[in-house]
Amino acid sequence: MPTNRAFLLSLLLLGLLVVASAAHADRLKDLAAVEGVRANQLIGYGLVVGLDGTGDQTSQARFTVQSLRSLLTQLGVTIPPGVDPQLKNVAAVAVHAELPAFAKPGQTIDVTVSSLANAGSLRGGSLLMTPLKGPDGQIYAVAQGSLVVGGFGVSGRDGSRVSVNVPSAGRIPGGAIVERAVAGGMGGGDSITLNLHSADFTTASRIVESVNAVYGGGTAEALDAVSVRVRAPRDASARVRFMAELESMEVDPGTSAARVVVNSRTGTIVIGANVRVSPAAVAHGSLSVTISEAFGVSQPAPFGDGETVVVPDSRVQVEQEDSRMFLFDPGVTLSDLVRAVNEVGAAPGDLIAILEALKRVGALRAELVVI
Repeated sequence: MPTNRAFLLSLLLLGLLVVASAAHADRLKDLAAVEGVRANQLIGYGLVVGLDGTGDQTSQARFTVQSLRSLLTQLGVTIPPGVDPQLKNVAAVAVHAELPAFAKPGQTIDVTVSSLANAGSLRGGSLLMTPLKGPDGQIYAVAQGSLVVGGFGVSGRDGSRVSVNVPSAGRIPGGAIVERAVAGGMGGGDSITLNLHSADFTTASRIVESVNAVYGGGTAEALDAVSVRVRAPRDASARVRFMAELESMEVDPGTSAARVVVNSRTGTIVIGANVRVSPAAVAHGSLSVTISEAFGVSQPAPFGDGETVVVPDSRVQVEQEDSRMFLFDPGVTLSDLVRAVNEVGAAPGDLIAILEALKRVGALRAELVVI
């Protein structure tokens, strides 16, 4: 669980971001994306070879042997029927990549390689030529190259194992060559549509005002809280210049909605700047009960008729912290909330329970998101 120091550091960084956003306007390219200009996902299946005995256990991963047989057959090598190659240096993998917008044949993209079976590690392996397909089944890129693996694993004969990060996945920077281009989404009409990354009526309205102030009234119009339609030149070269000017335009975005995001697994809490708490009283304290079990041996006196028996010894210990109560006055802000929690010595994990309780009684004026 994170410490209060780490928690305050996170809130300090959050505060700096809030101040920075308030002091400077954002570029339009950071607030919105052009409709149709998007990346595309690619996926493929391949084999990684050259592993140092950390490949798939072929007795349990038969499809690895099947894939290798098919590959060798295409290369003119035939494995006799009934022969189990007992591979240790080969692993079946899934390969995926993201094809950026406007990517052209001959350009390279990064790929991620992940083990499909029971390979212990992909460190030191090389991916053989693997076609990468899009959702339409067409091949858009071909991947091949040596893997860069950030983790490692060591195992002993007794089954013990030590691993750092995930050695069964790796990346190949620039490991795929684009073979087919995807049609661009700029279109040839007389307008383009900007879609905001986060829906906000205020930001959409301010984008319209900023664009019309530079290019004249009627150039831009808001369709909803996400989309803004902007008239653009039909000529491709002129449209590129227009987009370069448009994306560099600075706009003051609207303030974000009040929101508290809690990661229940790690105890990480992010609180927005607009979070408010209505009048409420909170008592903080905890009760811990510890039960320990021990066993003693009771022996009879010398030459006695008794028997040696095992006697259980149970001990129960109860500890209760001093319960403290603090009061939230009307209009409490983020800094007031953090100060009150730190004064009573509550850890970030305790703050999660406090926020949930405030939400239940209707005192938290923000959206509480638990992930």
